Amino acid sequence: MNASSAFDRAAGLAAIAAALIGLLYSVAFVVLQNALLYSLCLLIGGLLSLVALVALFERLGEADAQVAMLGLMLGAISAVGATIHGGYDLANVLNPPGELPAAVAALPSQIDPRGLLTFGVAGLAVLIAGSLMRRHLSFSPGFGALTFLLGALLIVVYLGRLIVLTPTSPLVLLPAALTGFVVNPLWYLLLGLSLRASRLEKPN
Repeated sequence: MNASSAFDRAAGLAAIAAALIGLLYSVAFVVLQNALLYSLCLLIGGLLSLVALVALFERLGEADAQVAMLGLMLGAISAVGATIHGGYDLANVLNPPGELPAAVAALPSQIDPRGLLTFGVAGLAVLIAGSLMRRHLSFSPGFGALTFLLGALLIVVYLGRLIVLTPTSPLVLLPAALTGFVVNPLWYLLLGLSLRASRLEKPN
């Protein structure tokens, strides 16, 4: 097995793990409202998604290397931003700061304001991946369509969090629930299976 095959198989496992962690994040955030758990999931999920995206865009580079590089850069920025955001929230959960004025406590994260990196930039990266998949035979049209759906939903989630500050508003809750509980975990699961299966088909 060459180094590329080994990395892609590891990236496949990372993508599958990202699917599970992403689903757990949604449960912890929406249902359990457990700040410790969802902060940890955001931190770990960012790292796992970075590994998966490196393998994905390396393959998509066969269709257009420069566009794939742009997609990887955006995906990496998003993943690192999510990791830092999760780490910041985790630090505050483990060592809570003193009482802050309500206006200060409501300020958005400086590294990831209203999910700019976690959702907005991630959506752009996924849309670029979807456009490249249309020119790459390794990915089915169905998975390409799912990729476009995920990219669009991520951007909608970001815009909802940016413009509509009420988290219980249907404009925020419905796209976020569809993304977090269904589309995002399914996309990472299928990506992971694709990365592992394609390498298994190649001779060592």
